[in-house]
Amino acid sequence: MSTLSRADVANLARLARIEMTDQELEDLSTEMDVILTAVARVQEVATSDVKPTSHPLPLRNVVRADVVTPSLTPEAALSGAPANEEQRFRVPQILGEEA
Repeated sequence: MSTLSRADVANLARLARIEMTDQELEDLSTEMDVILTAVARVQEVATSDVKPTSHPLPLRNVVRADVVTPSLTPEAALSGAPANEEQRFRVPQILGEEA
């Protein structure tokens, strides 16, 4: 297993546009080596006869029938809104968008 050098970590930080101190680079190169070693060990264990799963236990999606039920009218839903327009909540403009 090859290890990541301080220069490798510095290059990764540069690519990710993350500023790091010399001490952070030293610490992270050691931590990354531990992480990469752990990943390599997991890859050794995984074999082609083991089916990939997202969860260790079988999961079943519980769904209910889609039944239409009475709900609020637009007027009732907007009754507590500080401002509304065309049956919608009116909110302040953000991010310099044009109205």
